[in-house]
Amino acid sequence: MIALQQAWPMPSAPRPIVIIGAGGIVKDAHLPAYRKAGFLVAGLYDRDRARAEALAQEWAIPRVFASLAEAADAGAVFDVAAPPMAHRDILAALPGGATVLLQKPMGLDLAAATEIRDICQARGLTASVNFQLRYSAMMLAIADAVRQGRLGTLTEIEVRINLVTPWDLFPHLKPNPRVEIVSHSIHYLDAIRALAGNPRSVFARSFGHPTSNLADTRTSMILDYGDTLRVLLSINHHHDFGHRFQDAQFRVEGVAGAAIAKLGVLLDYPTGEPDELWLAPRGGEWMPVPLAGAWFPDAFVGPMANLQRFAAGEDPTLLTAVDDAWQTMALVEACYQSNDQPGTPLPSKRTDN
Repeated sequence: MIALQQAWPMPSAPRPIVIIGAGGIVKDAHLPAYRKAGFLVAGLYDRDRARAEALAQEWAIPRVFASLAEAADAGAVFDVAAPPMAHRDILAALPGGATVLLQKPMGLDLAAATEIRDICQARGLTASVNFQLRYSAMMLAIADAVRQGRLGTLTEIEVRINLVTPWDLFPHLKPNPRVEIVSHSIHYLDAIRALAGNPRSVFARSFGHPTSNLADTRTSMILDYGDTLRVLLSINHHHDFGHRFQDAQFRVEGVAGAAIAKLGVLLDYPTGEPDELWLAPRGGEWMPVPLAGAWFPDAFVGPMANLQRFAAGEDPTLLTAVDDAWQTMALVEACYQSNDQPGTPLPSKRTDN
């Protein structure tokens, strides 16, 4: 049995949580994860009070707040699960020095991310962003395998997504000029940063699709980490030709070993399939690693646990603090800037003799 970290330690004295927002991600991920972890959700606020009340009744949440100001006065850890356009106003309404978890992304562009970071700093907020993929059992295990030297010096990181995503579940994305990278591939970019740090530069191209009314739903990215580590992402959300060749894979290789994770939730989303993790030493056999939890909903425990432990002095580092999350947003911004730049044209005349 390979011993690898798969869960984040829990705070010794968990604090109650007030959730701001009552959308699908709260129902499908936040609340199931918090119940499983034993976190107390003390209250819920949403501008659509009827939606908040229905969700509170379903999950036995004791209080629905009548206003944001009332929710902000609750004296709890705040889980802001509202759309990114609302983050600045919500942060400004929270009490100074509050402990806050923000739903990703951190705004829709780097300018918004910078403003959010500056608000958090000016108001003394202990704030983190919910980049939960890096807290999933499979990604925590891969990171631990890297720390233990099981893979050796990294040479390859590849994310391959080739499946069909039901974008109709996310109608709020329709007016956005940026969709795929900032709303989906941002997870992979953050997880890659957690393993390898920031790249030197990027190449990226995003594409729409004739069957989609969204700005972009397919992306190719190459991240430059120098001459040894090759990092690439191939993302296609429109492989609607049956299940046989659909794929959701995160591959990490080094000179000593390799790891492949299957991101099961993306296959037949939101029902999904079980996540998988496989490890192989160089020259050895592939071995499955039993996983203690799935990306959805279990990974949503990690960001809240790390935030509460950091606020209590139990963790020395807040992994996805707004400063670190800003770095992920800077990588996203670089990808969009690359997308807007022309590529290298082919030579117009023969250059050989």
